[in-house]
Amino acid sequence: MTTNERIDGRGAAPSGSDRPEALPGVDAAALPFVAPCRSLAPGAPLRWLRLGIADLRAAPVASLAYGFGIALLSLAVSYIGWRYGSGWMLIVLLSSFVFVAPVLAIGLYAISAQLGRGERASLRRCLLEERKHFGDVMVYSLVLMVICLVWVRAGSGVQIFYPESGNPTPAELVTFFSIGSAVGSVFALVAFAASAFSLPMLLDRRTDGVTAVVTSINAVLRNKAAMATWIVLIVMATAIGFATAFVGLAVTMPVIGHATWHAYREAIDASAWPASD
Repeated sequence: MTTNERIDGRGAAPSGSDRPEALPGVDAAALPFVAPCRSLAPGAPLRWLRLGIADLRAAPVASLAYGFGIALLSLAVSYIGWRYGSGWMLIVLLSSFVFVAPVLAIGLYAISAQLGRGERASLRRCLLEERKHFGDVMVYSLVLMVICLVWVRAGSGVQIFYPESGNPTPAELVTFFSIGSAVGSVFALVAFAASAFSLPMLLDRRTDGVTAVVTSINAVLRNKAAMATWIVLIVMATAIGFATAFVGLAVTMPVIGHATWHAYREAIDASAWPASD
């Protein structure tokens, strides 16, 4: 069996000893290694964005409630960083937003899932969904926290490239910020690849976190052009939120969250796993 057969989920599943702990009521030996992914057109993220806007309009109360919650949390964290830290601390906290945003959006995935089933979106039901998947989300959050801590440590190491002179030239500052941005981009891309489709899959199917993360990474690597477009749209939406003193996040985050659910539904074929209750 080739590596590609295992990655595409068309080969035989690994033995029980090589897989994560078996899921209750699920024959783990009969499941593929990862969920197979579909090929995506480079412009597919634009369609996801339109579907995300449609979900926001279909469930404005529940969606905007999550959006305002995220905006208030971002504002509170930024105030703490500025009040008890420094401008550099604020920049670090804002930059780490990419690591926590996917976890904050799980309720938005639940809203889109309800709308997709033809149900009326219920904020109470979203909270119940989050409670049910609390363990998986916390494990995933721990992984992101480790990546974030390593990124912060790497960022402190970049300080050796800061100009020693008290009055650095623009060229020296460009070099410093270019190196720092390159290092940060590597960690941001790792976090993006791991989270692009994993959390929606955990919400939608009875699977484990390892399978969901590997499925997400595989799908991202096999659809680089579409994912590059998706990254640009996410960065633009986040930038609008920050530029409006976090008020814009109340709208842009729900749209991106809903769009992420539609991205997962279009990209991943997780039919081999039982649907979540």
